[in-house]
Amino acid sequence: MSTPVCTTIAEIRDAVAGAKRARQRVGFVPTMGALHAGHASLIRASRTECDFTVVSIFVNPTQFGPNEDFSRYPRTFDADRELCAAVGANVIFAPTREEMYPPEARTFVEVTGLQDVLCGKSRPGHFRGVATIVMKLFQIVQPDVAFFGQKDAQQVAIIRRMMIDMNLPMTLRVVPTVRESDGLAMSSRNRYLDPTQRQNATCLVRALRRAESLVASGERSVAAIEQAMADLITSTPGARLDYAEVRDAETLDSITALARPALAAVAVYFGTTRLIDNTHLSPAAPGRE
Repeated sequence: MSTPVCTTIAEIRDAVAGAKRARQRVGFVPTMGALHAGHASLIRASRTECDFTVVSIFVNPTQFGPNEDFSRYPRTFDADRELCAAVGANVIFAPTREEMYPPEARTFVEVTGLQDVLCGKSRPGHFRGVATIVMKLFQIVQPDVAFFGQKDAQQVAIIRRMMIDMNLPMTLRVVPTVRESDGLAMSSRNRYLDPTQRQNATCLVRALRRAESLVASGERSVAAIEQAMADLITSTPGARLDYAEVRDAETLDSITALARPALAAVAVYFGTTRLIDNTHLSPAAPGRE
């Protein structure tokens, strides 16, 4: 059976209202479509915790820069709907651009500081678009629990801060990154890679594993860890480093030494395709974690 699709705000609000009248706990998985196993893991997590799962599919124009891949971003709605049905989503919200951004719209949401580092530094305005669309979707769906993937760690940090600052009455769940058999984080953009690029793209996860290994062996210098990650990536054919950084896991502030939980994050271009990945680093001594 196909998953029902709502294309208007009124329709999805009616669907959610019906679930809440039945005292069902509502889970929400916001996506831009081109769904893969990583998205499926989010939907399954929602199905496990909640009674009624909403999946949104909307390629959000406000988070793409003028020279980015909005026009070619994969749109695979029929396959997405099949995946949603296979893993048990209750309803899909697939609005038009005009439904989400009517011509008279003037309001944007910004999470200052957190939005300006890492991916935000190389993609100005990106996280303003992310925060705005997520806030709009939260207001429309009004879920009890929202599910996001750890692969988008900066996005998660921004949304968590936004939820706290805006007093949003819902819970955020972060689901572990789903990876291919060779470790590459699943991403809708992986399909842009040619076979050679795809093989070399494992440099992202290898760089992160190198960081984990250094920390496990006692390295606490952030500069040394960042340099090791950068060296591995820049020595990979076809890889163009955007950043390889270690930052405070919660605030994303710069740090010089690993004294508390940190986030190691990398972004790498292969041709025009930009891939990201991350891992958490713990300063606990080996054997005491």
